[in-house]
Amino acid sequence: MMNNLFSIFDPSTNLFNLSLNWLSTFMGMLFIPLSFWLIPNRHFIIWNFISMKLNNEFKTLLGPNSFKGSTFIFISLFFFILFNNFLGLFPYIFTSTSHLNISLSFSLTLWLSFMIYGWINNTQNMFIHMIPQGTPTILMPFMVLIETISNIIRPGTLAVRLTANMIAGHLLLTLLSSTGINMPNYLIIFLIIIQILLLILESAVAIIQAYVISILSTLYSSEVN
Repeated sequence: MMNNLFSIFDPSTNLFNLSLNWLSTFMGMLFIPLSFWLIPNRHFIIWNFISMKLNNEFKTLLGPNSFKGSTFIFISLFFFILFNNFLGLFPYIFTSTSHLNISLSFSLTLWLSFMIYGWINNTQNMFIHMIPQGTPTILMPFMVLIETISNIIRPGTLAVRLTANMIAGHLLLTLLSSTGINMPNYLIIFLIIIQILLLILESAVAIIQAYVISILSTLYSSEVN
């Protein structure tokens, strides 16, 4: 029995004062490199197909001035988030992307790197982004303030978007599973069907959130080039 509803998000496994549940975040590193050393199979073909599609899309967003291989960062980010989102859908497996510790770590790191690079190498371009084209003179100070605030809150919005979507779906599944204890059989069958549909929806959310985070990170990167 859970102590509270949010205990499913608590990394409570401790050994030698270490929270071992966080190790699930890096489990993808154990499986992904193996595909590059085997004869091309279905897993590798699908992986390569998705990577090529993402690479073409990210290159279009970054524009012709992007560095060669820069899309690799965002493709890796997509697969990292996707793997951890899907891992959390399995029973008794810790969902690391439902914590701000993880989501804020990579979003803040990417945002800081974009800002530092942009202000050092493209200072004039960064100032231009502060005032949209066609802004009346009297509104320019307000637009600078609004654009500055919107730039500052970007890592927070990326992190909260991912965390909130992961928490919402898991809480809903937990609530439904805990209400079926004293139900009659016909209602339990109906509840199982709803949970299956919710699980399909959560799988779609896991893919969409990984895609949205990687696309937004690519767009933020294109603004500093």
